[in-house]
Amino acid sequence: MSATTLSRRATEEHAVTRPPAPERVRRLRLARHGVTALVAAIVLVQVYPLVWVLLTSLRPAGEFAAGNPFAFPSELTLENYRRAWELAPLPRYVFNSLVVTVVSNALIVVLGMMAAYALTVLEFRGSKVVHGLFLIGIIVPVHVALVPLFLNYSQVNLLDTYQSMIIPLAGFSLPMSVYLFSSFFQYIPRETYEAAALDGAGPYRIFAQITAPLSANTVVTVVFVNSIFIWNDFVFANTFVLSEDLKTIPLGLQNYMGAMGSMDWTATFAAVCVTVTPLLLVFLVLNKAIIYGLESGATKG
Repeated sequence: MSATTLSRRATEEHAVTRPPAPERVRRLRLARHGVTALVAAIVLVQVYPLVWVLLTSLRPAGEFAAGNPFAFPSELTLENYRRAWELAPLPRYVFNSLVVTVVSNALIVVLGMMAAYALTVLEFRGSKVVHGLFLIGIIVPVHVALVPLFLNYSQVNLLDTYQSMIIPLAGFSLPMSVYLFSSFFQYIPRETYEAAALDGAGPYRIFAQITAPLSANTVVTVVFVNSIFIWNDFVFANTFVLSEDLKTIPLGLQNYMGAMGSMDWTATFAAVCVTVTPLLLVFLVLNKAIIYGLESGATKG
């Protein structure tokens, strides 16, 4: 049997088994509707808690305590926000969280970008081993460092300071940041570095004038991802902070708990809305850069 005959027979069998055009269109339409329904369900699961917290923060305290907490409020009030401002020094908590978040992110970006540049672009001897150690650091739980850090801080008088929170937060965030920067640096063509080297640029100049400017979207991604972890950190703040003046937002929310474990829920939800708003605004403004940075970091790695 000739090759032409075999090819013709295979084409005929494929034509017989291939579904007609209307059937394919119907399947594509069903698949599209299924994907849309799945995305809508995911969005609903993600958005509903935020909407419920916002509505609860605007609900009268008596109605929340006596009625159905999941029902739509009969009226809206800003009284809960006034009480949230009076029950605890909320501006101080926000300021402390901003200081810790900004300084930690600055250290993470500078150290993470420089480490990734040395490991990925310069590629010294043993760089792959060091890079693997950074990746192992991603799976190390933060709780294993609490007792050693507390003992060391007590010996060098770092307890109850901003540094006691910034150092471990930056340290535990570095592995993921190094991974994201390394993945993006591998995406930059080698010809770019070679052309700069031929023009007489050294490694420091290449880093400052080529690598760092091209990494803007990755920097935004690293900052936002780490800001969520740092802004919501409770473990390190609860362990190392002893005074009221240095409490961050997660730790300060404990002040809304009254005697015998009673809780002013509506005021607490109002405080949560105030503290969550900055992160939401940052994400809405920088969401395109964040998504692009994640896509660039995932292209090669």
